[in-house]
Amino acid sequence: MPHAPGHRADRPTLRDVAKRAAVSAMTVTRVLRDDPRVLPGTRERVLAAVAELGYRPNTVARSLRLGRGSGLVGLVVTNLANPFYSRLALGVDSVVGPHGLKTVIGNTRQDLDVERELVADLVGRRVDGIIAVPAGTDQRHLAAAVAQGVPVVCASRPPAGFEADHVLVDDFGGAREATERLLALGHRRIGFLGPPAAVYTSTERLRGYRAALEAAGLPATDDVISQGQQDIATAERAAAGLLALPAPPTALFCSNNRNTIGAFRAVSAAGGDTALAGFDDFELADSLGLPLTIQAYDSDELGREAGRLLTDRMRNAPAAGGAPRRTVVPTRAVQYGTPRPARATGGSGTAPA
Repeated sequence: MPHAPGHRADRPTLRDVAKRAAVSAMTVTRVLRDDPRVLPGTRERVLAAVAELGYRPNTVARSLRLGRGSGLVGLVVTNLANPFYSRLALGVDSVVGPHGLKTVIGNTRQDLDVERELVADLVGRRVDGIIAVPAGTDQRHLAAAVAQGVPVVCASRPPAGFEADHVLVDDFGGAREATERLLALGHRRIGFLGPPAAVYTSTERLRGYRAALEAAGLPATDDVISQGQQDIATAERAAAGLLALPAPPTALFCSNNRNTIGAFRAVSAAGGDTALAGFDDFELADSLGLPLTIQAYDSDELGREAGRLLTDRMRNAPAAGGAPRRTVVPTRAVQYGTPRPARATGGSGTAPA
């Protein structure tokens, strides 16, 4: 008599997956560990067998092999309203999920005190590891988690005051390239919009913006730089303020998607021809009706790499004294619409004819 669905006897084993995919049990294990040495065709065959059989790893046994045993990974982010973090979470989960681990997400709202409480709570719940987007440079609570044996990986922002694996975006290089593209269109007075200066990505992108202007022999004047905007509404107000200056910028570089959308609204309301460049791609960017240059990157890959670094540390916990690893995700320019060159009026904000 067949067992009811879900009965232990009906659960497929790792050997069942291996038989279905015509590979060894070790190969199945390597695929589930996201081992880069597995050939793409073999990986697809194994994952197809996993899906067909409904295989689920033994969470307890796998967690014990990985290190601690709760089966949970903490993901600490700063702003769940930003679509970037949903993509980051999907990337993390796509790697840790096959290890039988579940992702628990905590939102800090860019508040360091909230982050401290979240990390303490995760450690208290005996999570197997933590992936954190730190809210600031005071990261003693993350260092304390490491000291208690919890592997920590920093994503998007580097560790400060302690050593940990981390994966970053090429914030400096991407911002410099985006600003250089505006300069190549003849813009000479370019505004900057970004999150608070305490945010690592904002600081690095401002540094890239300044570097591009300096290389072009132009000053980065404070009157066209606005930092502190964390949502679309405040970004719109900040952009409107720059556009209302006696000598407004002819172009705006926005250092994240929240600021880009806010700037778009301000430019649309003003009815001008201010050029826009932004960092972070977002849905419907191609439907805004204004020319827009975006410095894009694979935020899913950022999450996947963070997941790989974490599971590797968990797997090798007894020998976890190795040097911390740093990965940088590259950016690329994406153009929506026809680029908007500066008007050749010879004024302070544009290139002369």
